[in-house]
Amino acid sequence: MKVILLENLKRIGSIGEVIDVKRGFARNYLIANKKALYASKENIKEVEKIKSDLSQKDNEKKKVASQIANQINGKEYLIKKLSTENKELYGSVKPTEIAKLVKEENKIEIKPSMIQPIEEIKALGKFKVKISLHSEVDAEISINVSSAETIQ
Repeated sequence: MKVILLENLKRIGSIGEVIDVKRGFARNYLIANKKALYASKENIKEVEKIKSDLSQKDNEKKKVASQIANQINGKEYLIKKLSTENKELYGSVKPTEIAKLVKEENKIEIKPSMIQPIEEIKALGKFKVKISLHSEVDAEISINVSSAETIQ
């Protein structure tokens, strides 16, 4: 199915580009989240007219993402979890917990879907976590997992 992109998407394409994607991906994600339109002749003409506005909005989003990246890039966050004697966690540290931690410490709203742990956090220690703030802006933070003495 052919669609026209309304914003820059990592590994997919840029604004105004007509791409061919699977029908389910187009309907359930791209069009549902207003990231693309069906590639009809009318829509292609419409997107050509508003392409500069879309680029400007994308640049604004990129600036905001860069500011957030500057605030959190390289920071270390401490999280306490219950663990076994051999330093394994009961469960794991999820992106929702990391997002909540960043919000508490920095007052910055980050969606859990933006958070991509490099490896699953299932033990005590330091872990690198990548945060994709924009298609062109990434930040990297460290999560230091330490043992909690009591059950929370």
